[in-house]
Amino acid sequence: MSSAEPFADLLAANARYAEDFSLAGFDGVARAGVAVVTCMDSRIDPIGMIGLVPGDAKILRNPGGRVTDQVLVALVLGTNLLGVERVLVVHHTRCAMASRSEEELQAEIGRLQGQDATWMSLGVITDQVQSIRAEIAKVRSHPLIPDTVAAGGFLYDVDTGLLEPVE
Repeated sequence: MSSAEPFADLLAANARYAEDFSLAGFDGVARAGVAVVTCMDSRIDPIGMIGLVPGDAKILRNPGGRVTDQVLVALVLGTNLLGVERVLVVHHTRCAMASRSEEELQAEIGRLQGQDATWMSLGVITDQVQSIRAEIAKVRSHPLIPDTVAAGGFLYDVDTGLLEPVE
């Protein structure tokens, strides 16, 4: 089996997408000056939920929407070189990272893989509001992110599509 075979449907869709591709020559600057840090959950459309289109925002996704060291690198680059002036940190309802304990997730993964998974830190979230506040504090206090950058925290409801600000 060719390494491309499992992706044939996606490559065909990509060929159709490329027929009308409109971002050729785009410089990569966030046109709306926005960066969104959010979860990898497939129920979240990070640009659509805030009325933007491709090219408007930098999208940074990981389990739980955490502001990790790599996310901070991206935000430093985005705020200094790519036009980012506002950062949204968005967690969401019914998140797997906030609905089980670290031990429960490790046990489930271990069971599915037939091996011990306790060695891997998954970074579960025990209190989403507190987590959002802590993630925003990382952005606001980073010495290489300008003080002029606005950072806000939000909880996205996957059942209504609404964002709720977290202060």
